[in-house]
Amino acid sequence: MSAEAVVSPDAGDDDRTTGPDWRRLDRRTVLVSALVTVGVAAGAAAPTTLGLSGRFGLGHAVAWVLAGALLLIGSAAAGDYVRWRRTRYRVGAERVELHTGLFLVKKRSLARERIRSVDLTAHPLQRVLGLVTVRIGTGEHSGGESTLELDPVPKAEGERLRRELLERTATGAPGTHREGELVALDPRWIRYAPVSFVAPALGGAAAGAVMQVSDWFGAQVQVIDWVGDRFRDTSLTAMIVILAVAAVAAGVVGALGLWVEMWWSYRLEREPGGTLRIRRGLLTSRSVSIEERRLRGVDLVEPFGIRLFGAARVDAITTGLAKDDEEQHGDHNTLLPAAPRPVAETVAADVLRATTSPTGAPLTGHPVAARGRRLRRAFWAVVVPVAVQAVLGVLLTPVLLWTALGCAAVGLPLGVFVALDAYRGLGHGLSGDYLVVRSGTVRRSTAALERAGVIGWTVRQTYFQRRSGVLSLTATTAAGAGAYTAYDADASEGLDFASQAVPGLLEPFLERTPAAG
Repeated sequence: MSAEAVVSPDAGDDDRTTGPDWRRLDRRTVLVSALVTVGVAAGAAAPTTLGLSGRFGLGHAVAWVLAGALLLIGSAAAGDYVRWRRTRYRVGAERVELHTGLFLVKKRSLARERIRSVDLTAHPLQRVLGLVTVRIGTGEHSGGESTLELDPVPKAEGERLRRELLERTATGAPGTHREGELVALDPRWIRYAPVSFVAPALGGAAAGAVMQVSDWFGAQVQVIDWVGDRFRDTSLTAMIVILAVAAVAAGVVGALGLWVEMWWSYRLEREPGGTLRIRRGLLTSRSVSIEERRLRGVDLVEPFGIRLFGAARVDAITTGLAKDDEEQHGDHNTLLPAAPRPVAETVAADVLRATTSPTGAPLTGHPVAARGRRLRRAFWAVVVPVAVQAVLGVLLTPVLLWTALGCAAVGLPLGVFVALDAYRGLGHGLSGDYLVVRSGTVRRSTAALERAGVIGWTVRQTYFQRRSGVLSLTATTAAGAGAYTAYDADASEGLDFASQAVPGLLEPFLERTPAAG
């Protein structure tokens, strides 16, 4: 369990935190804070100086900006110095303790037996100085109370803490799978970055950023006029296409840069004692550790664009990776970035210490009724907005009639394609110690969940599902997303699947129908 106490401030350092077993953070944290603030001040100096020069003149504006920058840098350094002076930590035989604070002193501790993760990160300045930030977590979903952060400590101290706090007895059978490096970065995997959903999102964000920054400086009208001048002799359709292509190109460049920053120097290793370690990052280095005894399966994720190129990524289904409010990176449970499907299957098998990955096992398809449900959803998703536009076109302007026609011409074939692809993606089955469920089209997920990790079943059947003879089965677990669903499975076959997957869990709620003679 974790514990936290808040006490009144002391006149000086607490005598109980000055013993030889209590340690300080690295004092270079003051230098890091000062340098970061210098960067912030330098970035804000130019626009602030321009803004003030119109009122006070250039000389006075520069003086005011320099004075403000020095005050800001000094305040940041002084504040971090006080934090450094008032922070101590100790790793005892049973607990890890952290005492910090000036006006309100916080005393927090985590039981060592409940520690599930010790992750190391280092931004560029920390890497230059040989420092890391250590995040010690219990994996409980209780926000910052389940995590202690030591920011920063020397890199060697961070590695020592990680080894000491994650030291466990071996969990795997000797010789079943190799230790050491399981997979390392193949630079050719970068080809999957532009086909991810990140690229168009970054393209749209870039266009929005240009308009927002120009608005800050009161130049948004000039930017719009400049774009209009460039396309004065171009049709509206051609202008829209060119701008869309430019935004996508910017998004592709951004996606490539983001991929390099996140996944450069990537390595997945199995360490002695049964710990998986993922290391990655170009500018900001990250190290994430996952205990194998907390692993409950893997999720083979295939976003649509990546799937078209025969690739997939591998996520861990595990307990002990709770993401608190201060977590900066969203791929904390990703074991393998987008890579060729055979590579992903091999890594999944290595991680699970299996001969072959259960995510590649043949699955039971779902009945034709499931396809009909998806086609009907697609139909109504297109018809409703088209009908609204048509009615408004009759009442207001014929232009909406043409937009309705265009939406119908594009939407109906696209909806049918998506519905059929979603139906083809449905499946469930058993593979050794794992149950497997697959679903999705925009983001197809094939989750292999350890049968022993299932703590309950949720059976959902709406009125329309009852009429179609299908139901949705959700396996609940304490790991990963917490729930994995087989959507629109045949009612009888689906219940048999759940009963066989975890014998004894669903039987009290089932009534067997005698076979017809």
